[in-house]
Amino acid sequence: MGMLAAIMEHPEELFLLVKMKMAADRIKKQIPVEPHWAFSYTMLQKVSRSFALVIQQLGPELRNAVCIFYLVLRALDTVEDDTSIPSDIKVPILESFHRHIYDCNWHFSCGTKDYKVLMDKFHYVSTAFLELHASYQEAIEDITKRMGGGMAKFICKEVETVDDYNEYCHYVAGLVGLGLSKLFHASELEELAPDSLSNSMGLFLQKTNIIRDYLEDINEIPKSRMFWPREIWSKYASKLEDLKYEENSTKAVQCLNDMVTNALMHAEDCLLYMSALKDLAIFQFCAIPQIMAIGTLALCYNNVEVFRGVVKMRRGLTARVIDQTRSMSDVYGAFFEFSSLLKSKIDDNDPNASLTRHHVEAIHKACISSGLLNKRRCHMYESKSYNSVLVMVVFLIVSVLFAILASK
Repeated sequence: MGMLAAIMEHPEELFLLVKMKMAADRIKKQIPVEPHWAFSYTMLQKVSRSFALVIQQLGPELRNAVCIFYLVLRALDTVEDDTSIPSDIKVPILESFHRHIYDCNWHFSCGTKDYKVLMDKFHYVSTAFLELHASYQEAIEDITKRMGGGMAKFICKEVETVDDYNEYCHYVAGLVGLGLSKLFHASELEELAPDSLSNSMGLFLQKTNIIRDYLEDINEIPKSRMFWPREIWSKYASKLEDLKYEENSTKAVQCLNDMVTNALMHAEDCLLYMSALKDLAIFQFCAIPQIMAIGTLALCYNNVEVFRGVVKMRRGLTARVIDQTRSMSDVYGAFFEFSSLLKSKIDDNDPNASLTRHHVEAIHKACISSGLLNKRRCHMYESKSYNSVLVMVVFLIVSVLFAILASK
């Protein structure tokens, strides 16, 4: 759906879009003056605009630590993702990356576009890392070491079983959850969360990304990246890449639904993790991506377009989530609504229909039993009727106001 069409269908989100754009512009104007911090925050905006926006919820000290944590792991991920690097070169780099972050002279050229810039000028990230409090450094080093080792393990090993899938996702994302929990604890703003819940926070996001990015990963040049476990996809196709062909659409969607059902098992843990957070800024930082994940899963479920392109939430809804996520009541409301959307798409003839429905009902039960459920309307799949002329007038007025404010 094009931006204008989305605005015409959901004009109530126009103000939120403008608000989000202005927030993003403010971030660009608040770049620190020190070269290493300027590079780090500028690069953060380039490699992940959404993360750069969400991270602003945090206080300065913790924000710096999380920024560097993200860039270190993004650099590590860039090495792993570059399929042009021979394994005998890649594996030692992954396994020793936790030591390189202490070396302001180290860099390794790989990746493309902004990721190549990050790698070529990694010394800026190392310089910023060395300015963090020792407790933050220790947490980042520990997670980087464990993640690098896990990535190295899977360079020469395919994701065969569901256990392999969970292990791989633990290394590349569950450890991110553990690391963030360590940083939150080091900031003295939160208690240290149980590893199992921290792990689920990462797995829920990672599995959502793996599902959504099927086509991009399978078409990767020079070599496909395959993260869907053979134990699941082999029930529906002889080769994973066969799922992208139109003649296999029925089986492809069944496989997709199997993958989504697998991801849903982590939702309850995520709700438990978020419900224990005390600091509002940390809560918002954690909650917004999780709501985006459950929303993306709801969109992807039973949707053959996953095999044709990228399926993602419209920008207006993203702006709504960022603006309106203030409490666990909002989180429960969003999880309830998005899982309800997913439930409405379950086909009784789907091989995993009963298990999918079981996971959705478990999410509903968790939301209702909390006593905090606020069934807010995210308007994800509902459309209101608006006069098109009125919509365009409002659009023009808001655009003019935005232009005036942006020039100041």
